[in-house]
Amino acid sequence: MPLRLGHRGAPKRARENTLESFRKALEAGLDGFELDVHLTRDGVLVVFHDFALEGVPLASLTRRELPAYVPTLEEVLEAFPGAWINVELKSLPPETDGREEALAGLLARYPSERIWVSSFDPLALVRLRRLGVGPLGLLYQRPEAEALAPCLGVEWLHPEASLLTEERVKALKGRYRILAWTVNARPRAEALAAWGVDALVSDLPEVLV
Repeated sequence: MPLRLGHRGAPKRARENTLESFRKALEAGLDGFELDVHLTRDGVLVVFHDFALEGVPLASLTRRELPAYVPTLEEVLEAFPGAWINVELKSLPPETDGREEALAGLLARYPSERIWVSSFDPLALVRLRRLGVGPLGLLYQRPEAEALAPCLGVEWLHPEASLLTEERVKALKGRYRILAWTVNARPRAEALAAWGVDALVSDLPEVLV
């Protein structure tokens, strides 16, 4: 059976990317959840999807300037030590503000075989690998992005679910673990599981449970 992860928790049951949303995903019977991470101006890794809050870039705000519902990544790791967690590092190439180093440092304090890091940004993945962070996953929604995977040294591929066929999964399985996002229909989830996909991400826990 593949790992069953909530997309930003259980976003139809609570505000996404919050402690409550993650808790509801686990209470619904999921194995864990996916979340999104940014670095604030004062160097704190916080869990939030967009690059800006009400038009203001998160990178220009301090932790204290964010709403109380926005948790830090450290708070999440402390609250759910037994959960499977896919940490998506939000990053825009080519520049970095040190978020890879901050993430490497934090994960070193919370070692777990149930945590892995993914990103759409191949340069962020290169930096994370050089810092010893792993396992790593390449997120993508264009099939040609798969060509980057051997260069990046990733263990996971995270394609948008519609890119996958049974034949494609078979071709990739010998080299990578595969996470499919975002799977919100039970027949599709059952097919992906039957093909051997390693993890499924959904907005709807009931689709995966």
